[in-house]
Amino acid sequence: MAERLNNELFARARGIIPGGVNSPVRAFRAVHAEPIAAVRGEGPWLYDADGRRYLDHVMGWGAVMLGHAHPAVTHAVATAAARGAVFGLSTPDEVDLADIIRTAMPSVERLRLVNSGTEAAMTAVRLARAFTGRRKVLRFDGCYHGHADTLLAGAGVPPVLAGDTLTACYNDLPSVTSQCELWASDLACVIVEPVAGNMGVVPPVEGFLAGLRSLCTRAGALLIFDEVITGFRVAWGGAQALYGVRPDLTVLGKIIGGGLPVGAFGGRADVMALLAPGGPVYQAGTFAGNPVVAAAGIATLHTLRAANPYAALDRAAAHVARSIAGAARDAGVPVQVNRVGGMLTPFFTSSPVRDMAGARDVDATAYAAFFRAALDLGVLLPPSPLEATFVSACHLEDALWRKSAALLSEGFTGVPYCV
Repeated sequence: MAERLNNELFARARGIIPGGVNSPVRAFRAVHAEPIAAVRGEGPWLYDADGRRYLDHVMGWGAVMLGHAHPAVTHAVATAAARGAVFGLSTPDEVDLADIIRTAMPSVERLRLVNSGTEAAMTAVRLARAFTGRRKVLRFDGCYHGHADTLLAGAGVPPVLAGDTLTACYNDLPSVTSQCELWASDLACVIVEPVAGNMGVVPPVEGFLAGLRSLCTRAGALLIFDEVITGFRVAWGGAQALYGVRPDLTVLGKIIGGGLPVGAFGGRADVMALLAPGGPVYQAGTFAGNPVVAAAGIATLHTLRAANPYAALDRAAAHVARSIAGAARDAGVPVQVNRVGGMLTPFFTSSPVRDMAGARDVDATAYAAFFRAALDLGVLLPPSPLEATFVSACHLEDALWRKSAALLSEGFTGVPYCV
C-alpha cells in the first residue's frame, strides 16, 4: 500500500489541474520520481500523504526560515485571522512590517507590499522605466524574476513584449558593459539576483556587484536587486549588506511573509515617490499588505532579529556542503558545491559553476539518482538539479544539520551509479 494516497491524489489532480500541479517543479519530472503531497510540517520535518517523514531542505523554496508551523508565527496568524482576513484598507501591521524591513535595509527608504515576487519585480521594472523615461531592461541568463511577460520569454509571450528586454551573462561584467554602451541612452535598469538562486546557487564573483553598481550609475540606469530568495536569509540585511553594494530598488518576498504569500519592492524615496497615489505609476492590490500575512511577517522578522542565527547558519551549511563534497569525492562522483550562507547547491559536474552555461552542463541524471537516494533516506531535497537547497534556522536545533550531512553523504555511497 506504499505511496497509495500520494498516487491516488495525483491521479485525481491530473484530471483537474494541468499536469496535476499548480507549479511545474512540483511534478518531480526533473528527478524522474513520483511527486509527493505534503500534508503537514513541523519545524524542519515534513510529512506526506502516506505518513512518511522527511527532513526538509526545500522549506517552501526558502520561505520557511524558522521552520514549519513555528509557534510565534502560527499564533500571530491565528490572532490576526480572528480579527478578519482582509479589509481592503490600511492596517497597523502592514506599516510595522514595512518599518522593520526599512530598518534592516537602509537602501529601502520607502516600501510597498504586494502579493508575490512576480508582482514586485514587475512593478519595480515599471517604476524604473517611468523614473528614467527609458525602455530597455537588462537581466541575466539564469536569473528568475517571476513570470511577468517582459521578464520571461517563451511560449505565449509575443516577441514585442520582450523586445525591450536585454540579456547578459551572470558574473561577466564585459557582457554587461557592451550592452550598456550599446543601449546607454535607453537603458532603464539592470535587474539581478545578487546571489543567483534559480540556476542553483551561484555566488557573485569578486567585483561583479560593485561593477554593476558603477555601470548603472555611469549609464543613468537603476540597479534592482531581486532579493526574493536572499533577503533575510544570507544576512539580516540581505545580500546587499553581505556584499556592501547599495541598489536603487530591492525586490523582496519569501521570508517576509513567514511562509504566507507576499512580495515587496522598495528603494530610493525619489523613485518610489512616482507610485500612485502620489505619482503617475499605477499599482494596486486588494490583498496587498494583507493583515494576516503582515502579522506572520512581523513575527518571523522579530524572531530572526532576536535570535540572529546567521553565523550559526553559515557554519551549519558549510558543514553540510563539505560533507557532500567529501562524500562525492570518496565515491568518485564529480560534484561542485556552491554555497552562500544557508543556501547551497551540489552541481554534478567537474567544472566550477559561475553562470548559467556552467549550470546547464551538469549531469541531471546523476542528480536525480542522488535526489531519490536522499528521499529514500528521509531527506527532501529540491526536485530539480538547478535549485537551492536551504539550511534554515530550524535545522540548528538538536544539530539536525549534522544528521542531514550524514544522510546526504550516505546517499552517495548507497546507490549503484556512485559505485
